[in-house]
Amino acid sequence: MSRIDESREFIPVRIAVLTVSDTRTLAEDRSGDTLVQRLTDAGHTLAARAICTDDRELIASQLREWVASPEIDVVISTGGTGLTGRDVTVEAHRDVYEKEIDAFGTVFTLISMQKIGTSAVQSRATGGVAGGTYLFALPGSTGACRDAWDEILGFQLDYRHRPCNFVEIFPRLEEHKRRK
Repeated sequence: MSRIDESREFIPVRIAVLTVSDTRTLAEDRSGDTLVQRLTDAGHTLAARAICTDDRELIASQLREWVASPEIDVVISTGGTGLTGRDVTVEAHRDVYEKEIDAFGTVFTLISMQKIGTSAVQSRATGGVAGGTYLFALPGSTGACRDAWDEILGFQLDYRHRPCNFVEIFPRLEEHKRRK
């Protein structure tokens, strides 16, 4: 079973938070606030924060900018993962991914099922890797952001988490570029 190994030292991760919305401002961004509070309470660093409209190219551009930054290890977006015509965050993420973390969406759905039942099928939460940076797209509700952090990301972004975690494989995410 998973656990925190207190004999290992905590390693803070630099995380950017992107809220995708046509209507929210930073002052009204409760989901972004939820993520910021949780990541900073855990000891991580808020590396950047922005709001972007529901525009696939704008979202992908912001993701690429943050992936290219040596000051950002992880990007978490909130909003735009549903089924309506304006929900294009998942497509924008996939435009940027080099590899998708397929099980992230599956595990998120399993957790959501316990909270909201079959309504969990309407979420398209996703995760992936690009340029040595982890990217996660979460629904825009505060509950979904809480669940994703408390049940998945809080553990996987903690170097002390056993049996394995995302942090310990950071150095290997781009090992293919070093091979000859």
